[in-house]
Amino acid sequence: MLSGLKRLLIGRPLKSNELCEQKLNKTKALAILSSDALSSVAYGPEQILLVLMTVGAAAFWYSIPIGVGVLILLLALILSYRQVIYAYPHGGGAYVVSKSNLGENAGLIAGGSLLVDYILTVAVSISAGTDAITSAFPVLHPYHVLISCLLVVFITVLNLRGITESASILAYPVYLFVLALFILIGTGLYQIASGAVPDHLHAPVGTPVAGITLFLLLRAFASGSSALTGVEAISNAIPNFREPAPRNASRTLAAMGVLLALLFAGIVYLGYYYGIVPSEKETVVSQIASTAFGRGILYYFVQATTAMILVLAANTGYSAFPLLAVNLAKDKYISRMFTVRGDRLGYSNGIISLAILSIILIIVFEGRTEQLIPLYAVGVFIPFTLAQTGMMVKWLREKPGGWTARFIVNLIGAVITFGVLIVFFVTKFAQVWSVLVFLPLIVIMFHRIKKHYDAVGEQLRITNCERAPRAHGNIVIVPVAGITRVVENSLNYAKSLQPEQLIAVYVAFEREQEKQFEEKWNKWQPDVRLVTLHSQYRSIVQPLTKFIDTIEHKANELNYRVTVVIPQFIPKKRWHNALHNQSSLLIRARLLYRKDIIVTTVPFHLKK
Repeated sequence: MLSGLKRLLIGRPLKSNELCEQKLNKTKALAILSSDALSSVAYGPEQILLVLMTVGAAAFWYSIPIGVGVLILLLALILSYRQVIYAYPHGGGAYVVSKSNLGENAGLIAGGSLLVDYILTVAVSISAGTDAITSAFPVLHPYHVLISCLLVVFITVLNLRGITESASILAYPVYLFVLALFILIGTGLYQIASGAVPDHLHAPVGTPVAGITLFLLLRAFASGSSALTGVEAISNAIPNFREPAPRNASRTLAAMGVLLALLFAGIVYLGYYYGIVPSEKETVVSQIASTAFGRGILYYFVQATTAMILVLAANTGYSAFPLLAVNLAKDKYISRMFTVRGDRLGYSNGIISLAILSIILIIVFEGRTEQLIPLYAVGVFIPFTLAQTGMMVKWLREKPGGWTARFIVNLIGAVITFGVLIVFFVTKFAQVWSVLVFLPLIVIMFHRIKKHYDAVGEQLRITNCERAPRAHGNIVIVPVAGITRVVENSLNYAKSLQPEQLIAVYVAFEREQEKQFEEKWNKWQPDVRLVTLHSQYRSIVQPLTKFIDTIEHKANELNYRVTVVIPQFIPKKRWHNALHNQSSLLIRARLLYRKDIIVTTVPFHLKK
């Protein structure tokens, strides 16, 4: 039944040679890899106005130069990550750049930041989209967390079906959102050009404003820079592109940069010209759409596509998290399970892990993830800064043709992103201080995992000077619970091993029971030695392991191996397991961690 449900949800398994069919063209890649960046247009300009509002509406004209500054930073990031794509075509983005040029710890900080950031991407985006849904239908508000979790499950299933299938479905809402905002911006600019918007709604550019400070402007710039989250996702996901992957990824990155710049600039300008004042009850985009269209069909079209893009922004995390996890796993910093492709050739373990962690985050914060947004932005600007700095080091070290211009681009980007990072820490320390705690912990965890893998590799490696000790004989112990076909099957297998000693062990709770069993055994298997153990506390595992300890000590003196053959019957239906005690599982669980014990399970399959 479970297998049938799995096939229904994610489809038939794909052959390994079908991998090329799961690669993305530029149109689909732009949709699923830029959804996070494009969705930030819905809240980035608003974040600028929220800061400026603290000194009055007259200060809103500063949103224009601040918006220009954000666009300059966007240009620097696009040019930088374009260089990253060609320099590191196997993906990994900021992690690979930082590790290659700044050292192991810098790479792990970048990688850890991005892993956490992609989890936050899913949690924040889904919760924001759910907010839009519950705002439209207030009756659903009590089910906010449940709706958010169901949306995570829905997007997870889509991604488990394969990247091309999820892209085919999710591309439509993304392009509808882009279309809606272009219609909105075009209508707004037409109304402004035709004189339909009164000039008194906004303060002229250059109007003196009392109370404005450089610190406030930097804070507004840092808040507006939250619109750049997700820009790095394409450089992490290069392996998902069709060949030539670097060129296709580069062009997709450029297209995303152009769309993001146009939409961001348009919303910032309309917000300023219309004199929009941020409100807790209505978003800036909603107010602009209401002013431009009234509460008609086009208004609801903008709102509907905005809600969809906020939900689907989570898909950027699903696209980039598994591939970043693959790079970390290949370098032995996280579990190797993240390198395994699933039935549909996607990295299913990464997708499922991302979903579980995101749901936990949503439940813990009860779907109110507003306080996570600054943490979300900081998690992006740390790898931004490290990637820019890493590329600077690369150009200084290698000095290829035209390296000076590339170095200047990365230098500008590094200075701006580092400045934004510092402003975030200074102005929102109470919300982002945890970064200073969990990032070192994540790096320590990475090192511990790497140390474990290195130790395992060292112990498994075969060298000419080391040989595994060879045993001179074998002692086989068979725990028995009665005289049954299951036990008979296990004894026959144990005899086929031709051991030096074969011992059957029976644990009795009552003395009378012990004597009766010994009499029956001597008639049934007189050639197999039986040891009966009395258990005063009705435990099977404890007296058995003590006996095995004694045999193991004697076996070591003789250089013998000790093998424990565990009989186990397998019911015809899986739910039947709940009707039987699982003594064999308990015995096996206890013995598997014993260094010098070999544990073998002999199954006996029931037919009814």
